[in-house]
Amino acid sequence: MNNQEPRFANQLNIQWFPGHMTKTLRMMEQEIQHVDASLVLLDARIPLSSLNPEIERITARKPKLYALNKADLADPAVTEEWIKYFHAADAGCVAISAKQKGGAKAVQTAIEKELSGLLARRQNRGMGGAKTQVMLCGIPNVGKSTFINTFAGSARAKAADRPGVTKGKQWVSTEKFDLLDMPGVLWKKFDSKTIASNLAFIGSIKDDILDVEELAMNLLDEVRRNYPELVAQRYKLDAETLALPPYELMEAIGRKRGLLVRGGEVNTERCAIMLVDEFRACKWGRISLERPPQRDDLADFAEDDDE
Repeated sequence: MNNQEPRFANQLNIQWFPGHMTKTLRMMEQEIQHVDASLVLLDARIPLSSLNPEIERITARKPKLYALNKADLADPAVTEEWIKYFHAADAGCVAISAKQKGGAKAVQTAIEKELSGLLARRQNRGMGGAKTQVMLCGIPNVGKSTFINTFAGSARAKAADRPGVTKGKQWVSTEKFDLLDMPGVLWKKFDSKTIASNLAFIGSIKDDILDVEELAMNLLDEVRRNYPELVAQRYKLDAETLALPPYELMEAIGRKRGLLVRGGEVNTERCAIMLVDEFRACKWGRISLERPPQRDDLADFAEDDDE
């Protein structure tokens, strides 16, 4: 949706690939052989940017279902476009909010539909009671642990609004499913600055390796381009103020919020943190940062969108 390159991504070579992520990819290579299917959680606000090409490669050999998580934070009309896009590519896809029990039920139903052939064969062989084994995977901070806890009906996994909380694999069992929860994993290098920016906006890259003021300015610039009325309404901005350059816009918002230091200067760092936190908490409104590309094949997801 944004043809302009984000400023902070030009200044930083964003790479965040701790050693445990390499270990996770090796574990996934091994475990995919022993499960019936994979469930890939994507962030409904950035389905394209949260689709890890490494996970795509590993999970390609088994039936797969995509779950657009945090759909309650995304623009519902755009989420519908994404679901149609996945379905047009003959890929199973559901929109959910992992914090809501209805989301877990929707995923269970979709898994059973996706694996209907396997389940029918099991039934014919007298193995109808066998549990379906599913590997759960996705990028950091996409909501896997929250989903696991909702799916299982109890707190089985640590959940937090920051990346990298789950460090090792764990099995979680329900009446019909054995779910293998894998740690979140990013890819080793972000060739696309747009993808790196989107991952930073939703908190999949640790904030302490980024310049928070650059992050907030780019986020403001992106959102006001596509949802100007939401930014104006949230911060009570007139049209002239809304059109200011990103840094001046951030200063104007900080001044309105009273985020001042001695001498009347705006504390831009505090303002930037406030802006990013409020976006992530959906206080700006339901916003999608990506719309489906005009492409026919899901394999294109793994391509660099800077071409």
